[in-house]
Amino acid sequence: MGYQRTNRISEEIKKLVSTMIRNELKDPRISTLTSIVEVDVTRDLRYANIFISVYGSQEEKENTIKALKSASGFIRKEIGKKLKLRYTPEPIFNIDTSIEKGIYMSNLINKVSKKDISDEKEDN
Repeated sequence: MGYQRTNRISEEIKKLVSTMIRNELKDPRISTLTSIVEVDVTRDLRYANIFISVYGSQEEKENTIKALKSASGFIRKEIGKKLKLRYTPEPIFNIDTSIEKGIYMSNLINKVSKKDISDEKEDN
């Protein structure tokens, strides 16, 4: 409950960076299927951990992270212009693999359930 301000700032940063990736950043290394999953701003507002998801190969993911890290100064400057804060958080980009892990777990569950159904048919 005490972190409502950082949650609001995180959501604003998420919107701003998402718009910047879509409209303002012209780096060809950034994949078109890039989305921001979560932004976590530290309590002292010094850092913003930005978790992105890139749909594509491992090379596309690495290139997107490199491009975003090289543009982090520009992104920080734009965040500072649009959010009136004493400190502008430094963006730190990380790859989020939760979607891929979810797909992997879903596939495992499907395999196990299919195996259970085939075992039941063999027993009958």
